[in-house]
Order: sequence, then structure tokens, then C-alpha cells
Amino acid sequence: MKLTISALAIVLICSIVWSCKPTKTFTQQEISLIPQVQKMTLGQSSFQFTQNTVLSVQNNEQQQIAEKFSNLFVKSAGWKPKISTDCSERSNQILFKSDATLGAEGYLIESSTNRIEITAAGSAGFFYATQTLRQLLPAQLESSQLQDKIDWLVPTISITDSPAFKWRGYMLDVSRHFFPKEDILQLIDYLAVHKINTLHLHLVDDQGWRIEIKKYPKLTTLGAWRVDHEDKPWNSRPKQVAGEKATNGGFYTQADIREMVAYAQSRYINIVPEIEMPAHVTAALSAYPQYSCTGGPFTVLPGGVWPITDIYCAGKDSTFLFLQDILTEVMELFPSKYIHIGGDEATKKEWDKCPKCKKRIKEEGLKNSGELQSYFIKRIEKFINSKDRILLGWDEILEGGLPPKATVMSWRGTQGGIDAAKQGHDVVMTPVNPCYFDFYQGPKEEEPLAIGGFNPLQKVYEYDLIPKELDSESAKHILGAQANLWTEYVSTFKHAQYMTFPRVAAMAEVLWSPKDVRNWDDFYLRIRRFTKRYDQMGINYAKSAFKPAVNPVAPEKK
Repeated sequence: MKLTISALAIVLICSIVWSCKPTKTFTQQEISLIPQVQKMTLGQSSFQFTQNTVLSVQNNEQQQIAEKFSNLFVKSAGWKPKISTDCSERSNQILFKSDATLGAEGYLIESSTNRIEITAAGSAGFFYATQTLRQLLPAQLESSQLQDKIDWLVPTISITDSPAFKWRGYMLDVSRHFFPKEDILQLIDYLAVHKINTLHLHLVDDQGWRIEIKKYPKLTTLGAWRVDHEDKPWNSRPKQVAGEKATNGGFYTQADIREMVAYAQSRYINIVPEIEMPAHVTAALSAYPQYSCTGGPFTVLPGGVWPITDIYCAGKDSTFLFLQDILTEVMELFPSKYIHIGGDEATKKEWDKCPKCKKRIKEEGLKNSGELQSYFIKRIEKFINSKDRILLGWDEILEGGLPPKATVMSWRGTQGGIDAAKQGHDVVMTPVNPCYFDFYQGPKEEEPLAIGGFNPLQKVYEYDLIPKELDSESAKHILGAQANLWTEYVSTFKHAQYMTFPRVAAMAEVLWSPKDVRNWDDFYLRIRRFTKRYDQMGINYAKSAFKPAVNPVAPEKK
């Protein structure tokens, strides 16, 4: 059959168009994945995303993940790839394929010039694969402005990837300074890019109660607000006096919490709530002083206090009923398997004086107020376990005897984690060095005021969270680790970003990437390139680690 002149013209035009399709062979130095993937083989040429690219998915969960990925192109490219449930193979396609043999969070990416195949066992794996694919695309993808003359190319590449640890966490203290819902939603987006899967919210402390509890409304009408002494140093702020109005603070409504939880879940992040007890509770006692040993009065603290002496009365059964009511509402809002109850830094001098607490010690056959704390935590754990949840607490919950099923968050160094793991308890490692992001990350004179200490980027990156004291069996109880940002000195979200990024990228790689692919020099080059993505996202990151070190040398005497 002879081709007509018009048909020949069409073939010729298509050939020209196809031959003009931009291609590029990427070098290893042009690829800046964080966290680093488990295994990667770079090929020749590239795949181009266009407005005709189709994401082929098998089910609703995959479709939701594909939709989030596709939406990344809307503002920066001015179009978005299409989504289809037709999974027949074709050109210009991102094909989602299921493989039940892969781990829950693992995935494969096979990219060729005309198709990218993403394979995973479940939705989390597909989500993490799209985050990797996102990082393979130009950093301009993250822009909220239309980007001209950008070829949306990814390299032809083969990637096999899965996380080293289950718990890849970040904690934000929203009690010392309150961050509105909109900030938390933005933070969730930032963490998701780094494959962080746990956001621990420190909702309760002496300086503010941040969650609406329907049964106890005064927790937020009174406990969420303090007098505004933000112009004074944190540790020398005077307490509220009669006639002084409390105007600084805020709280999350239950509707806010539900929205944040759902938003995080859709990005495969679990929000773990922390409700402090038996100490760090001045804000709660300002609203309900009857659950203290003394009866008050109390006011929400505007700044630092030490020692922590305001405490729930362990001798009153009404205290436990109060806390059970609160935890019931909390557990209705947060589907998290873990419920954090604090348990740290409780000075027990009020218990030592309280007749009801003394009576409890005697009736329960306890030796002292130290064992009374253990009694307190174990009683709360029994209630949490009855709701099919797991109690999580700071390592002080080891004192006086660890609750039977508790998980320990080890912050005072590693010993608490070592002891708990040897006893067969799960552990999240978060020692102050290097996991506290309220510490300085650069020369003190060049950084914003911080609480003290020094945890620079390299120190975070080189953290080895499995203590050498643990044998292989005990080491299995180390779930992972997390970075903690306490906010005594952090009052704005921009400042919180500065303290978090890029250190959280280092922590993310510690928790995701296997040791054999981790290398500080390589990471340093990658994170420097990765900051272009931060720039496009509008993240206020610290540049301390990228400043050249200057070591002045005195001239030699002639």
C-alpha cells in the first residue's frame, strides 16, 4: 500500500518532533537524593514528564498518592500529568505495580526513556517512591511560580530502597510556644519529603495546654493562655499577678486535630500526642487545681522554672479519673498506637509532704515517692493498654520499675535505652547529643539565641543509634530515633524551620539509609545541592554548616 503525501508528511513531522524531544544523560553528581537510597544504578538518557504523561494506578489508595504527585506540577509547570486506572503498558507512562514480597515501606523504581515503573507492596512504599521521583526532578518543581524553559527530566535509573528503621521521628514542642494548625500542616509536608514517618507533638507543659478537651473546657480557656512576657529572657519572667491578663497562647480545637491527623496520614506520617504527667502540669493545674497536692492556686507559667515541683496528686483517685477522661478524648482523636505520657523531671517534694500521697505509699507497700511515680505510671499504663494502645514515656519511667508493656524514649543519654532494651522493652533513641535541635548548630556568636549545647549538621549525621552495649537480640528493640525541637527560645515558625533544616535531613538519612551507603563527604555535597529545593519550597534553613572554616595562621618570622 502506498502512503499518501499527507500521510508521509505526518510521519515526517512526528519523526522530527520525537527526535527533538529533549534528552540528557545524568551524572552521579547531579543526583541529590535525601535520604540516600539503598541501591541505585544510573543509566543513559532520561524520561521526560509532559502534560500527556499518564500515571496508571490500580486502586484508590494509589490514585490518591498519584494525585499528590501530579499536583506538584500545577504551579511550577502549568499543567499536571493525567491519572488513569488503565494499567496496560504504554509510552509516556508512570506505571504503579504491586509486589507483596517487598517490605511495607520498600519500593522499586525502574526508569527508562519512555516509561517509569514503580513497584511496592503497599501504599506507603508507593508514597515514598513518589518522594524519590520528586527529588529526581528539577528543584524548580517545588516552586509556587510558573517556571519557563524547564525540561522536566528524570534520569533513566534503577532504584531499590527500603528504610533501616521503623521509627523516623521529629518532635515539636507546641507548649512553650504555640504554632497554629497551618504551620503544622506545612511542617508535615516538609517532613514527608524526607521520609520522616512520625511527628511527636508535645501538647502539654507548664507553659501551655494546647488541645481542646470537651469534658474539661477550662484546660483551654485558662490553661492555654499566659501573660505575655516575650520581651524578657525565658528564665527570668515574672509569674502572673492579680489583674494581669493572659493573652499569649492558643490551642488546637478537636476539629483542628482531626484535620492535622488526616493530613499527616495521607502523607504516611503518624502523629503521636504527648500529655505530660505527673509533672510539667502547671497549665493543667491552673485550670483544675483540685488535682494537685496543695490545691493551688496556680497560673500558667510565662517562662522557665526549675525545679519542676507542680505535680498531680498521686494519692487521689480523682486525679486518675481526671487523666483517664482526658486520655479517652485524646485517643479518640489520635489513632496512634503510641500515647506519650511524659514522666520526666518530676520533683517529688509535694508528694513527700502530702498526707494522701503518704497514705498511698503505705497502702501500696511502696518504699518511697520514687516508687510512687512507678505506681502512677503503671496505673496509667493499665488504662492505656485497656484501649489497645501502648504507653510511651521519657526514660524517667524506668525509675522505680518499668511498666510491663511500656516503650521508652531515651533522652538523658543512651543508658535508659540500653536498660530498657535489655529488659525486652522497645526503645526510641533521642539523646540530647545529637538529637536536640534546640542546641546551637554553628558558632554561638553567629546564631540565634539557643538553649545551649552544640549539635552541628555533621554531628547529627554521624549518629549511630544502636548502642554497642546491646547484643543483636536486644538491638532489635531499638525502633529508631527522633530529633526534638524544644521551643523555649523558638517563638516563630520561621525560627523553627531554621533550627530544623537541614539537620532533619541528616537525621532522616541516619534513620532511612543503610550504613554502607552513608558517607559524610557525599552527604555534604548532596545537602548543599538539596538546599536549592529548600529555596524553592520557601524553607528558612540554617546555612551554618556551609560557611567555610577560617583558621588564621600567624605569618612566619623572618
